[in-house]
Amino acid sequence: MGNPKNNGRFTNAVKKLLIATNNKGKVKELQQLLKDSGFELVTPADIKLTLEVEEDGKNYSENAAKKAIAFANASGLISLADDSGLEVEALNGAPGLYSARYSPKPGANDADRRTFLLQNLQDKPRPWKAHFHATIAIAKPSGEVEVAEGNCFGEIIPVERGTGGFGYDPIFLLPKLDQTMAELDMEHKNRLSHRALAVMNALPILTKLFGE
Repeated sequence: MGNPKNNGRFTNAVKKLLIATNNKGKVKELQQLLKDSGFELVTPADIKLTLEVEEDGKNYSENAAKKAIAFANASGLISLADDSGLEVEALNGAPGLYSARYSPKPGANDADRRTFLLQNLQDKPRPWKAHFHATIAIAKPSGEVEVAEGNCFGEIIPVERGTGGFGYDPIFLLPKLDQTMAELDMEHKNRLSHRALAVMNALPILTKLFGE
């Protein structure tokens, strides 16, 4: 594992912000959401940082904070992590915290998880109301951490639509737009998504932390 906090190349003086995730879909989305924030965005790959953090928290905030703190400690940079999930009313809030691991088999991919979700909804009456939730955690290397949240409400549909996004996006419909999250262009998604709203709420926290 690389340890860039010891090589002096990356400092907070130039407002470097580490995107604390190895999920390529999340990296791309967060880069888009933060591109005009005034911070210099750094990914783990940029600094050759390999770090896996077990998501064993009891809620989204615990998981997000654990990831942000771990990446901040390893890199010496202020780090932003998120934990997000899909909560379906007919499934009593599942898959929720376990959205990224929602499958009966090991090594499942996004398509497998969507299939499993739809299988579990087959005998439930529609509409299958649901919402995406995101918690953003921002941590300093000193261990200080703050969180912000965002939600996006819609419903699950039985047939995939759209090729954009990742995860459950192709089956998550925004009824007012009659489009799934995977059918939205990046501009629209970055105004409506749970992660976009959480990032918006996190911007004042980032400004404060970098100003201290």
